Amino acid sequence: MFIKENRKQYPLALVCKVLQVSPSGYHKWLKNKVSFRAKENQRILELIKFHYYKSNATYGLPRIYAAIRRQGIIVNKKRISRLMRINNIRAKTKRRFRVTTVQSSKASPSENLVNQNFTASSQNNIWTGDITYLWTKEGWVYLAVVMDIYSRKIVGWSIDSSLSAELVVRALLMAVLHRNPGKGIIFHSDRGSQYTSSKFREALKDYGMLQSNSSTGNCYDNAVTESFFHTLKTELIYWEKYQSREEAKRSIFEYIEINYNRKRLHSSLGYLSPVEFEEKNRRELIEKVA
Repeated sequence: MFIKENRKQYPLALVCKVLQVSPSGYHKWLKNKVSFRAKENQRILELIKFHYYKSNATYGLPRIYAAIRRQGIIVNKKRISRLMRINNIRAKTKRRFRVTTVQSSKASPSENLVNQNFTASSQNNIWTGDITYLWTKEGWVYLAVVMDIYSRKIVGWSIDSSLSAELVVRALLMAVLHRNPGKGIIFHSDRGSQYTSSKFREALKDYGMLQSNSSTGNCYDNAVTESFFHTLKTELIYWEKYQSREEAKRSIFEYIEINYNRKRLHSSLGYLSPVEFEEKNRRELIEKVA
C-alpha cells in the first residue's frame, strides 16, 4: 500500500491528508488486516493439528500439505511449513531396527526375478513378503506380511509366538483368500529359512506362484517391505508397550486394516492410500472399457 511504502519518507499525517484518509482510519485498517491474517493462520493451524493428530503424530509437512489439499483447500506450502515450525509440530523420528533374516544352510535360494524393480502395471503381479518382531510382556511375537507392490497394500499377514514356516504360509493363505489371484504371481522375499522351507515352497507351487529370493545381505533387494516395517515401527510399535500378545495382535490389525491400507497417504501413490489407489485405477479402467 502507498501509505505503508512511504511512511519513512513522509509524515503519516501528510500522506493521509494527500490521500484524503484519516490517520485513525488507516490504523483501523491495519488492525483489521492483521486480525484477518491471524484468523486465517489459526484456521490453517487447526487443519494442520487435525491431520497431525489423526495420523498419530506421524505426518510431516508433505503429507499434511497433501491432506489439506485433498479437502479442496488451497494454501501455500511455505505457510504450512512456517506454522508447523512455530508450533513445534514434527513427525515422529524414525529409528533403526534389526532384521530377523536367518538363512538356511540346507535350502538353495531361488533366482532373483525382481532385481530391485519394485513396480507393477497391475495388481497381483508381484507380491513381496518379510518378517519382523514385536516385544510384549508375554514375550516376543513375530509378524509376517504379504504386500502387493502395485499399490503397496498389505494383502496378507500373520502373527505368532513362533518364528516358523507356518507363520509365512498363513500370511500367504490370507493374501490368496483376500485377492483370489490367477496363476503366475512372482512372490519375492529374502532368503530366510521360513521362505526357503519345503512347506512354503509347496504352498507357492499349489497356488501357481513363482518364487524369487533376494541376494544375501542386500537390504535394497526387498526395500518396499522393509520400508513398511520401518513405517510400522516408527508410527506404532516404538510408541506402545504391549501387555500381551493378543493386545499386540489387535493393535497390528487396526494399524494394517484400518490405518495403513485405507487411510495412510503414500507419496509414491500420488498421496493416496493403497485402497484409494486401487479404486481410482479400477474406475479409470472401467471408464476406458465403457
